[in-house]
Amino acid sequence: MFSRFFGRKKAQPEPDAQSLPAAPQIEQAEQATPVPEPIAPTIHAAILEPITIPEPDPELAPELEPELARAGFFARMKQAVARTRDSLTDKLEGVLAISRTVDEAMLEDLESALLTSDLGLPTTTAILTDLRDRAKRQSIQGGDELRNLLKQQIRAILEAPDRPIVEPDTPPRVIFMVGVNGTGKTTTSGKLSAWFQARGKSVLLCAADTFRAAAIEQLQVWASRSGVAMIKTQQGGDPAAVLYDAITAAKARAIDILVVDTAGRLHTKSGLMDELDKMRRTASRLIPGAPHEVLLVMDATTGQNGLQQARLFTQASGVTGIVLTKLDGTAKGGIAVAIARELNLPVRFVGVGEKIGDLLEFDPEAFVESLLTPRQ
Repeated sequence: MFSRFFGRKKAQPEPDAQSLPAAPQIEQAEQATPVPEPIAPTIHAAILEPITIPEPDPELAPELEPELARAGFFARMKQAVARTRDSLTDKLEGVLAISRTVDEAMLEDLESALLTSDLGLPTTTAILTDLRDRAKRQSIQGGDELRNLLKQQIRAILEAPDRPIVEPDTPPRVIFMVGVNGTGKTTTSGKLSAWFQARGKSVLLCAADTFRAAAIEQLQVWASRSGVAMIKTQQGGDPAAVLYDAITAAKARAIDILVVDTAGRLHTKSGLMDELDKMRRTASRLIPGAPHEVLLVMDATTGQNGLQQARLFTQASGVTGIVLTKLDGTAKGGIAVAIARELNLPVRFVGVGEKIGDLLEFDPEAFVESLLTPRQ
């Protein structure tokens, strides 16, 4: 049985977004056949290992006072979009001058400003079309009113995707983390586990990125830092097998959340996408409805290039939401708006730094206010 699940494959070199192997070393017959039920799940090495849960970082605990927590959240979101806001503000100051008449020339200047913030042409065109229709029906009284209308439109776009979070009847809630290498997927898996842990949820990590060198070790570091247990196997092992072990362990221990770090892959690599599909079948067989969420991790600094990749990726992997990383490192944070409108997917979380607590649940109101409030 050990040879069935472990030691089948040789260690693979680290794949990246530019060159990935055509397919993992998995026999075609095995890809087409669901993972068989082991005679006794307890024979798996991953489950035999004791699960020890270290003490979580006390700094991860949420604020006790809701008002203080909300104020802190706004401050962090404002800091995260500072580069985008500064870039956008420099262009909007003249466009939205209070004394200036809102006319076609002004709207064209506004269009240019939005495009440079990476809202994208389709989203920018839709916003400007609505503003022009509003101006024809009812005059817009100066830059302040135009700014408020812009805030309303962007917030409406961000809130439009209707993808409610699925809560299973019995735990665990299974979350797949998907995306190409280099987006911060493994790091985000660790941060998300810490986010749930800090809110009183019991969490288990599944290290199913068995193809990339050092991915398991990297996730182990984050697990230790956040005080979250982890199920793993050796590099090159079968991801569906370690997922089986993780789900079995999570069910036995009544774990609330199971976060699964999957291998980085491209939508164009059919072998890797087949492997992900195999994992989905394994999860749904053990827990009806699983995975309950599939979060695509995107690098905000890639802008429209990343959006095109995500558009094709979501068609193949059943993505239910986006985690936008490195938001603090780009002046093109408007990509969040383009994602919501063009992919019809909600942005669930944003990464705003390198620390374990630098993952924020996305709030459209806070994002819009932070983005479009003038510098003092």
